[in-house]
Amino acid sequence: MKLTRYTDYAMRVMIRLGTHDGELTSIAEIARVYDISHANLMKVVQDLGNAGYVETVRGRHGGVRLARPADKINLGELVRHTEAGFELVDCRGCLIAPACGLPGILAEATRAFLGVLDKYTVADLLSRRSVLRELFALAPSDIEPARTWQT
Repeated sequence: MKLTRYTDYAMRVMIRLGTHDGELTSIAEIARVYDISHANLMKVVQDLGNAGYVETVRGRHGGVRLARPADKINLGELVRHTEAGFELVDCRGCLIAPACGLPGILAEATRAFLGVLDKYTVADLLSRRSVLRELFALAPSDIEPARTWQT
């Protein structure tokens, strides 16, 4: 099973925010640390905010933080929210679909996959919080200014 980049970004946001113990962090900072698109990250954070995973604060000194304690945010629930679906194969229109055992087996595998994630929370991702903070500190501190055309 492969998760989408959207879920990857959502997990990264949750890890970054989880290392900041309720402090506000800007989306620009998260994008810089992970070297990912600010625009894409904004969509993810907005969705996480609407779903109650993060709290967003507008304004000059605003930012984003976890809306709940990290140990109250279940990974299985989060992945179910960020992924559109879990059908591993599309059996519609397949000649052998009425007799094939593959869809049932794959459904069982998906339940097992999600069952493992259901055992963990964001807090479990932060067990080495001090190391995570050190690694975040190693990220480049300056964003290259956007290049402009010279005429």
